[in-house]
Amino acid sequence: MVQIITLIAIAVLVAVDQLIKYIVSLKLIGAGTVVAIPGFIGWYYAENTGASFSILTGKVNFLIVITAIIILLGLVYLLYKKTKFNLMYIGVALALAGGIGNLIDRISRGFVIDYIRTLFMDFPIFNFADCLICVGAALMVIYTIIDLVRECKTKKVKDNE
Repeated sequence: MVQIITLIAIAVLVAVDQLIKYIVSLKLIGAGTVVAIPGFIGWYYAENTGASFSILTGKVNFLIVITAIIILLGLVYLLYKKTKFNLMYIGVALALAGGIGNLIDRISRGFVIDYIRTLFMDFPIFNFADCLICVGAALMVIYTIIDLVRECKTKKVKDNE
């Protein structure tokens, strides 16, 4: 049951990502930076043919293949591994939603639509799917650290017995 709810949540997040990108493509092309919160954040239409921070620019087919493989592995993890609903599970689901959202862009457009521009520092333009990927990755790292600490404590207790 958890897997079905997770797949629905992933589908909803992907739909939200695609809806935002659709609206952005209608409203922001050629508009320059539209300030949302002065000095903090704005909206700006950008086409990214690379990955995060525009690495691998122009390598769309390579990115499609790699992203598809990672998504398949993530889905196998969520659907077939006997895992508890925890930070790792949520992290994988969020990262999958973001990956799928950007994969749809790469396949359908040949680029990913980015639109969130930070105004308080020089930072690459990004999108909602990128946020999902980053939050998902952070949750996976946090889970891994907690798990390692827990494992070390358990080992220490066993060694002291």
